[in-house]
Amino acid sequence: MRALDVAVLVLSGVLAGAINAIAGGGSLLTYSGLVFAGLDPIGANATGTVGLVPAAIASAFGYRHDLAGTRRQLAWLTPLSLLGGGIGALTLVKTPQSVFVVVLPMLILFATLSFAFGERLRMRFLASGYASPAAVALAQLIIAIYGGYFGGGMGLMMLATFALLGMKDLHAMNGLKNMLAVAINGVAVAVFFWNGVVHLQAAAIITAGGVVGGFVGTAAAKKTDVRRLKGVVIAIGATLTVVFAVRAYG
Repeated sequence: MRALDVAVLVLSGVLAGAINAIAGGGSLLTYSGLVFAGLDPIGANATGTVGLVPAAIASAFGYRHDLAGTRRQLAWLTPLSLLGGGIGALTLVKTPQSVFVVVLPMLILFATLSFAFGERLRMRFLASGYASPAAVALAQLIIAIYGGYFGGGMGLMMLATFALLGMKDLHAMNGLKNMLAVAINGVAVAVFFWNGVVHLQAAAIITAGGVVGGFVGTAAAKKTDVRRLKGVVIAIGATLTVVFAVRAYG
């Protein structure tokens, strides 16, 4: 691996870990970095997930004091997250590269739109009242399946779902989101390793950068201008959508 590739992966890992701790969307950065380093699309997707799991754990640890009031939600949403993450990851490894390349631009666009409008959706759900536990359970299962398959924007979708449970404390919601992300990505990682689609060296580099970024992001979460940060991620997502659409359909 070239020195430039290593530098790009370290930078994308740090930025992704920090962004995921604050708002989500970091997987778009790691994916682009891994593709730049020469990984195939499915390998880049799987390796990025593996690389960011330790960062997600670091972020969840950083929010541990905000989880006291979420134990009930955590208890019944975690099994759904594990199940969905496993289904999504298994679907990914069974998807032919030629099919994934065609689907990829739509996934990135969906992730970008979720990131752009996720907060607005959360506020609308919060204002619309509570949903039944069954509806929230179904939503979380679908989100977890998507998370195991691709995952971009997954955190914002979970925050919107939590609003349907009547949750209003954003720090508690972020803590719950990070814990469930660990569950979803953790089972996905097991599937990816079992099927041999992980580039270990690249994953280790992403991990090192992501853990640092996760702690930095958690510490800076209350001081960061989230709107500017979201604008950068949305711009990256839009650019990646165009780039991969041209490659797939051009």
